[in-house]
Amino acid sequence: MTIIRLGYVAMSMELKNASPSKTMTFAQFQKIKNREAAIRKLESIAQLNLQNTLRLLKHNVASRIHFYRLTSRLIPLANHEELLDWDYMKPLHAKLIEIGDFASKHQIRIDFHPDHFVLLNSPKKDIFKNSIKTLKLHYLLLKRMGIDPTHRCVMHVGGNYKETVTSLERFIDNWMVTPRPIQKMIMLENDDTSFSLKDTLYLCEKLDIPLVFDYHHHLVHHHSNWEEDWDRVVQTWRHSPLPIKMHISSPKSDKEVRHHSDYVDIDMFIKFLNVIKGSIPQIDCMIEAKKKDEALFKLMDEVRTKANVEIIDGSSFFLK
Repeated sequence: MTIIRLGYVAMSMELKNASPSKTMTFAQFQKIKNREAAIRKLESIAQLNLQNTLRLLKHNVASRIHFYRLTSRLIPLANHEELLDWDYMKPLHAKLIEIGDFASKHQIRIDFHPDHFVLLNSPKKDIFKNSIKTLKLHYLLLKRMGIDPTHRCVMHVGGNYKETVTSLERFIDNWMVTPRPIQKMIMLENDDTSFSLKDTLYLCEKLDIPLVFDYHHHLVHHHSNWEEDWDRVVQTWRHSPLPIKMHISSPKSDKEVRHHSDYVDIDMFIKFLNVIKGSIPQIDCMIEAKKKDEALFKLMDEVRTKANVEIIDGSSFFLK
C-alpha cells in the first residue's frame, strides 16, 4: 500500500481576511516621506502576513492537512536594492519562530516555490545574482523558523532560450557556483513548455537533486511515457529526509490545457495513483488548483467514493 497525503498552496478559500501575501510596492513606499515610518509600515505588513500564515497553519491542523506551501511574498521589498540596510529579520524573529515551532509540533511539511523570475540557468549575470539573493531569503526564512531547509524549495529549471541542451549545461555551470546550503534546499520540477521530464531528470541525476514530478505539465509537454521513467524519479529522492513530492492539477479546458482548473480531476488523479501504488511507501501531492484548500476538500470527498482506498484523515489515504 502507498500513503497519499494532499496539500495546497498559500491561500485558503475558507478563512476570511487571511492573505499571507499582502504587499507594498516601492512606489507606495516612496510616497511615505518619512523613511523610518515607511519601513515600519513594511514591517507591519510582514507581521500581518506571518500572523495570517499562522492562522492558515492552525486551519490546516483543524482540517488534518499535513502539507502546505508557504507564499514567497511574506516580506514585501525584502531584497529591494534601495532597502539593503533594512534588517527585516530582526522584528520578525519571534513570529518566524512561532510559525516554525507550530509546524514542527504538528508535523506539517512546509516548503516554498519561488516566482518565475528565479532563474539559475540565466545567461545574464545580474539575473543569476538576484536569483541567488532570492533563494537566500527563502533559506534564511526557513532557518529562522528552525526548519531544516533541505529540499524545501521547488523551482523550474529556468529559461530555454531556444536551445535546450545549452540551457541545461548552463544550469550545471551556474550550479557549480551556487552556495552549497542553497543547493541542498532545491528540488527541480518538469515544466509545461521548456524542460520535459527527461530533461529535468538529466539534471537531477547528474547533480543529485530530487525531482518533483508535475503530472499535468508532463501531459502537456512530454517526449515519452512517464511510467518508463518513474523508477528514475523515485531514485532522485534516495538521499532526501522527506517523502517523494509531486504536483497535481488539471487543465482548465481543452483549449486552455496549460492553465490550472479550479479543481482536480479525480479520474486523472486516480489513474496516476494506480500506476505508482506500491512503488513507494508515501507520496505528498501538492494541489495546484485555483480553489486551493477547497479543491483539496472536494478531492477528498471524491476519493471517499472509490473502492480501493482507505481514508486516514482529512487529507490522507491509503491506496490499496
